[in-house]
Amino acid sequence: MTRLYTIRVRDRSGKTYTLEVPEDRYILQSAEKQGVELPFSCRNGACTTCAVRVLSGEIAQPEAIGLSLELQSQGYALLCVSYARSDLEVETQDEDEVYELQFGQYFGKGKVRAGLPLDED
Repeated sequence: MTRLYTIRVRDRSGKTYTLEVPEDRYILQSAEKQGVELPFSCRNGACTTCAVRVLSGEIAQPEAIGLSLELQSQGYALLCVSYARSDLEVETQDEDEVYELQFGQYFGKGKVRAGLPLDED
């Protein structure tokens, strides 16, 4: 028998949604079937549009290739490829903020060079 978990999703705009999610279904997919529209883009764990911060509970996301293990260990998850492993409370995140946390150290370090120095005017 498939277990059902209660998921509370706090939207950063102040809305809260309560979902019943089977342990063998992606949380985003279950939300959509219940009429709850959450942010998403790729649906395959490669971007950060559906990122959330786990406030309580356990989540499994073995296919979250778009989210570093470091950010996962800090409580971030991608709902499009996440399974509930307990009752959960999560908060949606701004995609750009999560992207910056993950990749920000690689940007803003000066001009990108493709093998040759850039001409300076």
